[in-house]
Amino acid sequence: MKKITTLILVSLILLVATGCGASKSNSAATTTTLDRIKADGKLTYAMSGQYPPFNFYNEQNVLTGFDVEIGQEIAKRINVKPTPIATEWDGLIAGLTTSKFDMILGSMAITDERLEKVDFSTPYYRSGAQVIVPSDSKISGGVDLKGKTVGVVLGTTFETKARELGATVKTYKGDPDAFNDMANGRLDAVITDKIVGLNAIKKNNYPYKLVGDLLYTEKMGIAIRKDSPKLLEAVNNALTAMLNDGTYKKISEKYFSADIR
Repeated sequence: MKKITTLILVSLILLVATGCGASKSNSAATTTTLDRIKADGKLTYAMSGQYPPFNFYNEQNVLTGFDVEIGQEIAKRINVKPTPIATEWDGLIAGLTTSKFDMILGSMAITDERLEKVDFSTPYYRSGAQVIVPSDSKISGGVDLKGKTVGVVLGTTFETKARELGATVKTYKGDPDAFNDMANGRLDAVITDKIVGLNAIKKNNYPYKLVGDLLYTEKMGIAIRKDSPKLLEAVNNALTAMLNDGTYKKISEKYFSADIR
């Protein structure tokens, strides 16, 4: 009888322990990226840091720009601290999928290829690819780029388009390097975002001009891991609120004197 009673007690203890273990396991399994962000008290979001006026380092060596401020406002609405991070453009998606940061907020175009790897928020602005050349250039647009030396940022949709147009492509970590190379006569043209090109010409007094129509238009989104639907929902809700209450317009006009949504 004592042996039977002992066996029953041991069995009950094991059942309770197993139940507790399952409960802890289930609890861990249901912890979302958004839960972790709120527990940590910070939202990390990455960009190249070489894409003014969207994201760049100012004279005080502080990462700033339109993208940075959009991220700051999203973090505020989630009630956590914003933590922008700069990393090389061609490593952004790999960094996101390996959880080095929570999302990419760096003027990344939404493409079918990228959607296979990550999810995107609703678009937070729209622009397009522009050919930019020296003021005395005879190039009139994309049709004239075959055989020309064209500068683009590595891993961008601009690089893909330049190759499609038959250009000899030189890649860079950021647009500033490409613009400087064109100033030194090493490039016939640069392909980049139209707004970025206009800003660079205005800010640096480059003797450049925009030629031809946009090569294509792009919708920019915030990239988020596919295992983080609650974070995606929170980001979309924050963007919608910002668009509706005038916050987005205020940030946009600060950098572009226009609403670029």
